[in-house]
Order: sequence, then C-alpha cells, then structure tokens
Amino acid sequence: MNTAAEVLDLSPVIPVVALDDPAHAVPLAEALLRGGIRTIEMTLRTPAGLPAIEHIAAEVPEIVVGAGTVTEPSQVSRAVDAGARYLVTPGCTDRLLDHVEAVGVPYLAGVSTVSEAMRLAERGVHAMKFFPAEPSGGVPYLKAIAGPLPHLRFCPTGGISPGNAASYLALPNVGCVGGSWLTPKDLLVGGEWGRIEDLAREAAELG
Repeated sequence: MNTAAEVLDLSPVIPVVALDDPAHAVPLAEALLRGGIRTIEMTLRTPAGLPAIEHIAAEVPEIVVGAGTVTEPSQVSRAVDAGARYLVTPGCTDRLLDHVEAVGVPYLAGVSTVSEAMRLAERGVHAMKFFPAEPSGGVPYLKAIAGPLPHLRFCPTGGISPGNAASYLALPNVGCVGGSWLTPKDLLVGGEWGRIEDLAREAAELG
C-alpha cells in the first residue's frame, strides 16, 4: 500500500480505536478481520496506542494498522517505527505535514474547510480526512464541495454512526468513513470479541 487513496479503499468503515490495555489489541484486530474489516486506526490518545500498534503489526499482519490522532511531529517516526502503515491527523498544519511526508507512508490529513482541502491538493494530496464531519456540515457539505473539488475524496470521521454511515458512503467523493461504534469501550473491557466481530460484519456490508 503506497497511497492514501488505497487506504480509503481498504474497508467501507475504518474503526477508530482508543485502547487502555494493549493486551486487547490482538484479539480486537482478529475479531475485526473475521468480520471483514481490513484496517484499524489505533489512536495515540492513550499510552496503550503505540504498544497496541506494535502487537497488531507483529501478530496480525493481515490487517492494515494505522496510527491516528497524530498531532505532533515527534509522534510521526515513533508510530511508523511501531509498525503503522499509514497515519491520520486531525488537522493539516504545514509543520506536521512536512514531518508526515518525510517518513514516506500514506496519510490522511484532516480538513474541515474548502481552503484546507485546496491546500492539501496543492501538495498533491487528493485523499483526506473530513473532520469533524457532522459538526462541519456532514453530508450536505460534502455534496456542496463535490462540484468545485471533484478530484478530491474523503474519509469523514466525527459523529459517524450506523444511522448515517450509508448516507456518507453513497456520496461519490467519499471512499470510506471512520467511526468508533465498532469498538465501544464496554465491549473492549469485557473482551466481547464475538460481538465486535458482528459489528464489523455489519459495517463491512455497508460497502
């Protein structure tokens, strides 16, 4: 996998996960994979993020693991060294993008305005994250910008749920969506991998 466009095509839903216990990483990844989800975005919001990426990369190589909530240049190389095969940022500052581009892995940079999207396009980036999707205008917003920016594709994240995911995925400029509903904390803490597999299967069928 060499481009952000390929990240968008891995699965209709990218599970966005914040783990408290890295021991949950491997059984979680295996459950998602059994359900037909081929990627996971492990956020760096908790200390378990980097160890979880390491475990998944080493033990479940069939699933493509990415690192999310990358906000600082110092996180970039650490995430890639841990085994992240793509990076996801909530915004697109020049300083952060310079570091992300230097490591040579695909990335989904976050945008919420037309100007931000155009700035990324000027860098040669045509696949990006739309965040926070629902507060930023949601489906109507993405419909509106498809006309002037038809060459751009998005992964909306933020407020996406089973109730609105299909509406996003029906848009021609949406490649996939990101959401946390596949991996709710109570199921993670309880080790309910069968239930997570069921949620993954339902999400995979959205594609």
